[in-house]
Amino acid sequence: MNHDTVSQIVESVVKQVLAAPASNDMTLDVARRLIEKVRARAAEMGVKAVVAISNRAARPVAVECMDDSYIASYDIAVNKAFTAVSLKMPTTKLKELAHPGASLYGIQFTNNGNIVIFGGGVPLYNLNGRLMGGLGVSGGSEDQDTALADYGESVFHQCLI
Repeated sequence: MNHDTVSQIVESVVKQVLAAPASNDMTLDVARRLIEKVRARAAEMGVKAVVAISNRAARPVAVECMDDSYIASYDIAVNKAFTAVSLKMPTTKLKELAHPGASLYGIQFTNNGNIVIFGGGVPLYNLNGRLMGGLGVSGGSEDQDTALADYGESVFHQCLI
């Protein structure tokens, strides 16, 4: 590749990054794109998941229930997204801190019982490292929900561009 070609590629990438939402607000469009990616991965895994995306105030922006998902998974997914945003950590990390004798033992009984202390919730940060919202997944085992949330976190920046 010559210098001009490399310069054109770099310029194109920089324009895409600058065009991405730099705000801290989760948009419905971004939430829908992320839900679609997580839903497709859940289908590949054979998990009938509920996927919830919250904004930076921990309020739901979008929730999708796959066909025949558990009714209880709706509240669990929404609360996982709430937990990840409100405490700015994955719910797997909170699990470590909330077991008996740990520093946050009993936290699941606060916030009207909306705090979830098992895997499947992750905070979502924009390209500038600012908190935009959270992702909560429920419907499979804890390991499956965690894998789906981690996958969503790994592809989140693709949804911004």
